[in-house]
This record gives sequence, structure tokens and C-alpha cells, in this order.
Amino acid sequence: MWRGARNRPGENAPVGDEPSQEPRKRAVGRPRRIEADQIVAVARRILQEEGVEAVSMRRVAKEVGATPMALYHHVRDKDELLMLTLSGMAASIPRPVLPDDPRERIVTIALHTYTGISRFSWIVDVLSLGDLTDRSALWIPEQIIGAAVECGLSPTEAVHVYRTIWYVVYGALVFHRAEERRAAAPDRRPFMSSLVTEEDAGEFPHLAVVAGRWEEITGGYDIEGQLRGVVDGLLPTGGRTASPDA
Repeated sequence: MWRGARNRPGENAPVGDEPSQEPRKRAVGRPRRIEADQIVAVARRILQEEGVEAVSMRRVAKEVGATPMALYHHVRDKDELLMLTLSGMAASIPRPVLPDDPRERIVTIALHTYTGISRFSWIVDVLSLGDLTDRSALWIPEQIIGAAVECGLSPTEAVHVYRTIWYVVYGALVFHRAEERRAAAPDRRPFMSSLVTEEDAGEFPHLAVVAGRWEEITGGYDIEGQLRGVVDGLLPTGGRTASPDA
């Protein structure tokens, strides 16, 4: 007889036996509700404490008390989650006082961007994904593009100026991040002096002169001075009239 079947009334039912009953199913509780802000906050904390490598959808899900699949209702993948961690970061850094002179304004904003991001090494790694998701940072390209237009460039040319400035700033940040990693391994050999020696002077005459002092020279890199040189090279002089924008 199948488990759970019942005898008909009067048919061989043992005296005193109660009809068998199906056991009640245990009510399943609702999964814990999670919010996108909670997911982003946990991912940001992991980034700050352990770096990009420590962030995974499984790790974040575990810390918010959910399943990895539940996270995909809020973010497409790990890359999108990492980019969302940038949201609001620009607003946490006070804006500088901007000069009236458009050239000085661009230099001031570029330096502000460099010094602000360099305080958060994990941001450099996240920015390598390429997209800008922090609305509170939009004042930076807005001001740089506007200043370039004031100097006589078309809007299209001004966008190119902004991108070039950003490439310089981001490149400096990447090298700054690399220097931090190298500083954590003081026993390492300086790479340039190990690659180029006096014997290589015939092939690399200029590098051979500076290879032995490469660490000292690069350590004294003046980001402000270099940015001024880049800005001077990008912007027209003498009140040039903006070219027609395509």
C-alpha cells in the first residue's frame, strides 16, 4: 500500500487507529531583501580593505546575506558593480576654488583630480574599466571643456583637450600606484639600471646616461609642472577664433 493511503470506512481498519495524515509542509520564509546601495557599500568596503582582486559576486552576496543570483537583479556583472562603487566618491572630496583664468582653471582641476584620486588607490584599479558612472564628477569635464572653449577651441576640440588631460592624469596615477606596490617590496632590484648599463651605451646612449639615477629622477616627477606644459601645448595663444564644429 502506498504511503499516505487510507482505508475505506469498515474495511480492515485497525481498531483505535487514526486515519493517516500527510505531514504539514514547513512554510518557506521569504529571501532576505537587499538593496542596490547595500550591495555597492559592501563591495566598496572590500575594495578599500583588500583591493579589487578580493571582490567577487559570491563574496559580496555572502556578506549581504543573499545568493549570488540575487545580486544579478541589481547589477549586470562584477565590472558594473565595480564601476558603481565610484558613485558619490567625487562628492566626498571638496571642490577647489577655481581661478578666473581658463588655463589656470584647467590646471587646477587636473591637479585636484590627481590628488583626490591618489588618496584612494583602489579607484585607480576600478577606473581601468573605462566608464564614468559618478554623476557628481561631471563638473570636472564640464569645467575643463568650458575653459577650453573660452580659450578659442570648438566644443569638439575642447573634448579632445579634456581627454588628453585625463590621459595624463590617469597615467600619472597608474605609475603612482605602481610605485606604492614597489615600495612594499624594498628588496626588489631597480628595473632600469638592471636593463641598461654602460655597456649598452652604443645602442641606448641617452638611457645609459640616466639609467643609474632613474629612480631618483622619476621620484622627483613634478605633476603640476608637466600638466602646465601639456595645457600650454594644447591651448591656442593670441586669442584664436574657434573653428567651426562638425
